[in-house]
Amino acid sequence: MGLKSSSERYGTVIVAIHWLTALLMIGLFATGFRAANTIDPAAKVAILRAHIPIALAVITLTVLRIGWWAVDRKPDPIAGSPRWQEQTARAIHVLFYVVIIGMTASGIGLMALSGAAPMIFGGEGALPDLWNYPPRVPHGLGARLLLGLVALHASAALYHQFVRRDHLLRRMWFSR
Repeated sequence: MGLKSSSERYGTVIVAIHWLTALLMIGLFATGFRAANTIDPAAKVAILRAHIPIALAVITLTVLRIGWWAVDRKPDPIAGSPRWQEQTARAIHVLFYVVIIGMTASGIGLMALSGAAPMIFGGEGALPDLWNYPPRVPHGLGARLLLGLVALHASAALYHQFVRRDHLLRRMWFSR
């Protein structure tokens, strides 16, 4: 398996970015929803100390992924796939990028407007109530939209693998 993609499968670079991002997203969902539902300020700070670096890793991988597509090709569509499925898959991937960038922007806005970053990373002062700041609403809605996109993406991959049996998952895994 080469670094770059071929007409049949994704290359090592994009496969590594994909699966690392997927693992980090699990961590983001776990820490983000837990922080949102935690009342104790000290516990919330501890959770956010994990959430924020994970989010920075995800946006970094997303930017790398977008940049990588400038020098790499994508594999050809799966033979026999209806055009609407190809278009839907493309739209969902674009939405992933848009929502991840939007989530990053709203998270940065939330930290900047609330002044919470020094409390989270410096340990000084009381954590403000993040619900009182405007970026909190789009951040929460974005998280739910992202979770829905992940569910659609995973469902489509499983449909292709187990219903259509076209070995779609093999294209997005490491091989020799």
